[in-house]
Amino acid sequence: MSQPPSSSSSSQPIPISPTTSLHRQTSTSARPTRRPSIQGSSAGGSSIVRRPSRAQHPPMVTPHRTLTHPEALEALRNFLKERSSYDVFPVSFRLIVLDTQLKVKKALDVMLLYGVVSAPLWNTSTAKFAGMFTVQDVIHLIQYYYHTSSWEGATADVEQFRLHSIRDIEKALVVPPPPLLSVHPLRPLYDACRYLIRTHARRLPLIDRDTQTGGEVVISVLTQYRVLKFIAVNCRDITQYLTASVQEMGIGSYVSPESNPDPTNNPNKYYPLATATMQTTVFDVVHMFSEQGISAVPIVDSDGKVLNLYETVDVITLVRNGAYQSLDLTISQALKQRAVDFPGVVTCSPKDSLSAIFSLIKIRRVHRLVVVQGRDDPNPGRLVGIISLSDIMRALIGHDIPLGGAGVGAEVVDKALREEEAETAGDDSFALSEGSTSAGQSLEGV
Repeated sequence: MSQPPSSSSSSQPIPISPTTSLHRQTSTSARPTRRPSIQGSSAGGSSIVRRPSRAQHPPMVTPHRTLTHPEALEALRNFLKERSSYDVFPVSFRLIVLDTQLKVKKALDVMLLYGVVSAPLWNTSTAKFAGMFTVQDVIHLIQYYYHTSSWEGATADVEQFRLHSIRDIEKALVVPPPPLLSVHPLRPLYDACRYLIRTHARRLPLIDRDTQTGGEVVISVLTQYRVLKFIAVNCRDITQYLTASVQEMGIGSYVSPESNPDPTNNPNKYYPLATATMQTTVFDVVHMFSEQGISAVPIVDSDGKVLNLYETVDVITLVRNGAYQSLDLTISQALKQRAVDFPGVVTCSPKDSLSAIFSLIKIRRVHRLVVVQGRDDPNPGRLVGIISLSDIMRALIGHDIPLGGAGVGAEVVDKALREEEAETAGDDSFALSEGSTSAGQSLEGV
């Protein structure tokens, strides 16, 4: 299988393609020049990417006085405007890129092998980035075959199903396709965050252009967690002033049954949150994942106390060997098959400050927080709400960003963003500087 264009003369990783076995190889990159093509990754393959020497940035100004909450937010936004998306990544990081001709089962094997829940797709025939393959795609696939095939037929079909047909499954299920969005790795990090918010995306591929051939090169994938962890690690002197509580700031979705527009046909006492019990079947939860575009559901008892959390990755663990019969298990039975290294449910109180949330993100790999009543409340542990990383990102960047709708709306937003990017393509504001400047604060990638 051909590789995407690369100007590096270093050895290339063995591709993950329909005809080769899995290998791992290290690729070392050279220092980029102005408007570089950052090397070290190869579509269809896996490599340990080593970053070039960091460019010098303006030093992060440590506040010499106590900041108000709004001032701290503005300081963080300025920090993001002065850094690029590429700065977020550590000196070495792994990149997995999947060929669109791969069968779904092999793609899942690759993702499980390397411990990732998403990977960029590469179209070999066009030599271009072709979107993302995520756990949510697998959820859609499971739901489709559950309704259209027997268990035995589903297993056989998935064995032959190829990644380039995933979008057809979305159309059959009438679920919105994700926007085909990417950003240049040296574009300001603030812009990348706005792109994530406007398209409801959880991740944003970084795509560069090869300086010799002009072809696309997949650098890595920026995620909301990486951005927030980058802030938590490098901006402690600012985040400590984010003293407003998460509920006061309106961060997250909270139980509000009185706002349910159709309580007769949808008698959900935790509206607008989706919940399950230990007796709910796995497939019922899979349906929630697919229909509502969510990635986790709190498991509650009859009093609303949070017992656990069931996530999309738990479903993948069940079906990785084609065991689609497992979807008929109850959540209680399914949790017994969960990996022993499950990190547990991360909870917080509605009274916790955004500063406390950033402190938590700094020390734990947090993808969401379940908001529960505190020890001093009438019903400790009762479900109050859920905070996603998207909620935190939106509170950080600002609420003035227009949101794109699902499906066609997302495509329209994607087109608008690409037009904006084209208008600034000649701008050197996001090119790495070769000359040394005044020594800035050393930033840690995550």
